[in-house]
Amino acid sequence: MRHCIYPGTFDPFTNGHLDVLLRAAKLFDRVTVAVALSSTKEPLFTAEQRVALIKATVGRMPNVDVVAFDGLLVEFAHKQKAHAIIRGLRALSDFEFEFNMALMNRHLEPQVETIFVMPNESYSYTSSTLVKQIARLGGDVTKFVPAPVAEALRQVFKHPTPRQTRAGKQSGWHRRA
Repeated sequence: MRHCIYPGTFDPFTNGHLDVLLRAAKLFDRVTVAVALSSTKEPLFTAEQRVALIKATVGRMPNVDVVAFDGLLVEFAHKQKAHAIIRGLRALSDFEFEFNMALMNRHLEPQVETIFVMPNESYSYTSSTLVKQIARLGGDVTKFVPAPVAEALRQVFKHPTPRQTRAGKQSGWHRRA
């Protein structure tokens, strides 16, 4: 059985992440989405929340598991008996970092390959950082993230849904002029 790890902080999980996951699920018998616990980033959601949001999004995919992990990715991949690590590449700007990481991972664990997967071009500009900025400022993120994630972002930033906004309903927040 061919098994791959799709790692990331996924803070939050975007439609671009989902697209890469769907592509990986077609290529491998089993995909483990590995949500990183420790990171240089300061996540908006806890690892448990991120795992739950991804599970809510991909719950019906029979060959996908979602877990949190801590430590070196290649050690996690080795323990999971994975054959490959999947990494999404949105643009050329992602390549240098991902290439260096893949080479280091190969040095640390030669048996685990890194495979780069490009998402649909409609997601090439989408990043978790941009999605959080849009949500923080009250923008509609429903085109960029799965529904459970959009709702979680709305709750975190206490903004009305796009439908409530169009209907002219207020939910206790007001933009300052």
